[in-house]
Amino acid sequence: MAAEPPPSSLSFRTTGSTCLHPLSELLAIPLDQVNFVACQLFALSAAFWFRIYLHPGKTSPQVRHAFATILGIYFVIFCFGWYSIHLFVLVLLCYGVMVTASVSNVHRYSFCVAMGYLTICHISRIYIFHYGILTTDFSGPLMIVTQKITTLAFQVHDGLGRRAEDLSAEQHRLAIKVKPSFLEYLSYLLNFMSVIAGPCNNFKDYAAFIEGRHIHMKLLEVNWTHKGSHSLPEPSPIGAVIRKLYIALGSLLFFLTLSKSFPITCLADDWFVHQANFPARLCYLYIVMQAAKPKYYFAWTLADAVNNAAGFGFSGVDKNGNFHWDLLSNLNIWKIETATSFKMYLENWNIQTSIWLKCICYERVPWYPTVLTFILSALWHGVYPGYYFTFLTGVPVTLAARVVRSNYRHYFLSSKPLKVVYDAVTWAVTQLAVSYTAAPFVMLAVEPTISLYKSMYFYLHIASLLIILLLPIKPPAHIQKQPQRLNSVHKKKTD
Repeated sequence: MAAEPPPSSLSFRTTGSTCLHPLSELLAIPLDQVNFVACQLFALSAAFWFRIYLHPGKTSPQVRHAFATILGIYFVIFCFGWYSIHLFVLVLLCYGVMVTASVSNVHRYSFCVAMGYLTICHISRIYIFHYGILTTDFSGPLMIVTQKITTLAFQVHDGLGRRAEDLSAEQHRLAIKVKPSFLEYLSYLLNFMSVIAGPCNNFKDYAAFIEGRHIHMKLLEVNWTHKGSHSLPEPSPIGAVIRKLYIALGSLLFFLTLSKSFPITCLADDWFVHQANFPARLCYLYIVMQAAKPKYYFAWTLADAVNNAAGFGFSGVDKNGNFHWDLLSNLNIWKIETATSFKMYLENWNIQTSIWLKCICYERVPWYPTVLTFILSALWHGVYPGYYFTFLTGVPVTLAARVVRSNYRHYFLSSKPLKVVYDAVTWAVTQLAVSYTAAPFVMLAVEPTISLYKSMYFYLHIASLLIILLLPIKPPAHIQKQPQRLNSVHKKKTD
């Protein structure tokens, strides 16, 4: 009988390529993570080459589509091996739905197939195969592709299956009037710039990028003009790429340093659960959760830099004439770390996923949009119990934060000192609330989550429910003003 491999070696097993195994052992970093970083760094180099040598002015859109797709498929196979079959099956299934379903139902069928397949893969990887056996997590690319499939399907439905007057301004701008070809579909879903780490983006923006209209389209949207210039410029992304690479490198160093000193397992230690006092637990929970964030900062910022290096992600010009490359940015670190409300924090964390949730769920469901959006977000992330603790905790916390803001914020706007005090207090409360809410997301399992919340006396759950029950719920300011505007319009009509 063959001897079982030592537990320490399991972290170096993967279904993907093993050619970097010596480097993995040298760095003592799991092989799948080494493969991921290697692919992203190669993608960064390929993106510069793609922008220069396969520039839209030098080659056809078909060649650009084909190159981006082939290299993306190679990256998926390199990182995930035979697991990549799941990604290709999902893409082919949903293309079949796209070309066969009626425009009135294409969004529903695509959503059900994509989310259903993703959920089955989540369940099989975690429960049937005991948390994957191998460390390779192939769900990341599946999650990104699911976002793109559903986004595209809803935008096709908006363009071909709905009346223009029924669409919002943003839905009208992104509506697709012609279904994409098979090559365009594959390129949008599997291109090398976003297939591994995202982010999700809109098909219209991607098609404009491939065809060389992306930057000019964004400049025309803001009516760009420059003294002495009679043509639209071609802004270089080099500065934005370098800045984002510095941020990614700093985030990686922070993560490697802090995560070893403050691992998430500390929250299940006997000292934390039974011996530390409540203020110490609050502070320690905040520090541990801070230590867990830089890995997301690293992965998302590097992915953003890859897209920018290829010439994708230009968002326009500010009032000072500075070019910006944040169309595909997935986070705003400064606004996250200085957020003074739960809403502000969420709006700047995983931005493209928030836009996706808003696009296909929040703006479209007829009832309980906040609750259903949180549920969809949890289902999309996976089937770990911790995800559902986080998102179900987030619902009352979000509602309570709205109630407090609507009832008390206006009292602190009369003077600058009061506003500073309000901002300081709401910053501290927001950071502690996010740490409390997000902890199960990284702890994953039921037992440590319940142990953590018991040690914290379920304080945020109780406080949120009391706020919702005891304080008057006032409608947002824009809803309060709407009846006044309607009355004034009605009065003008009757006059």
